[in-house]
Amino acid sequence: MHKVLRHEEFEEGCKAACNGPYDGKWSKTMVGFGPEDDHFVAELTYNYGIGDYKLGNDFMGITLASSQAVSNARKLEWPLSEVAEGVFEIEAPGGYKFYLQNRSLLQSDPVLKVTLAVSDLQKSLHYWSNLLGMKIYEQDEEKQRALLGYADNQCKLELQGIEGPVDHAAAFGRIAFSCPHKELPDLEDLMKKENQTILTPLVSLDTPGKATVQVVILADPDGHEICFVGDEAFRELSKMDPEGSKLLDDAMAADKSDEWFAQRNKPKASG
Repeated sequence: MHKVLRHEEFEEGCKAACNGPYDGKWSKTMVGFGPEDDHFVAELTYNYGIGDYKLGNDFMGITLASSQAVSNARKLEWPLSEVAEGVFEIEAPGGYKFYLQNRSLLQSDPVLKVTLAVSDLQKSLHYWSNLLGMKIYEQDEEKQRALLGYADNQCKLELQGIEGPVDHAAAFGRIAFSCPHKELPDLEDLMKKENQTILTPLVSLDTPGKATVQVVILADPDGHEICFVGDEAFRELSKMDPEGSKLLDDAMAADKSDEWFAQRNKPKASG
């Protein structure tokens, strides 16, 4: 089951737009089935003054294999829709899709893949495979999909071709990978040489009371944001915090933003 790995609060917007295009107070909570070193984890970003975000068609879902997750959803009477034999679609708050395979794996991380929409599969494969060095595990031209990854035992990235442009709307996030810090300048130079989009050149990001990490943030041909973070400092930053759940509970208890807006008869802003 997902655990809170760490929770962090920030008083102002991130200089690498980690919390989106917002300037105010925000938090991030890392959740996953195990440590960030060897598991896929989700970063849940909360902007205190924002009530909802418009969804685009860019993020198509996360697939995981967990009979426990299916069982939990049934117990909680959370709506499940069987979209293939033993595969259930479920919608998280905010509209994000998850696909639950009703089986359990021997491997420690049940998260199998993250699916992103692309408008031109060949162009995207060139970017993710030829430029970023991902291995292509599967490719189906007829279904316009491909499965890529950096290692056999890691969560995979699925690219799914769609008709028309990819729309990120306001609910978009970014996907992140760690790599040796010394590779970051070379990655930035490669993207400059290839005339690719660099959203944030190499920069240091501080987390109060924790390690400072270096990142380069890119965008693929469809505008999907990709963060590469220096692994050495990230390993320090990403250590599981045994107080993570308590910090999150305390922050939620202290969050009076809904009450503040209600007293003034104002809705929270839409992202």
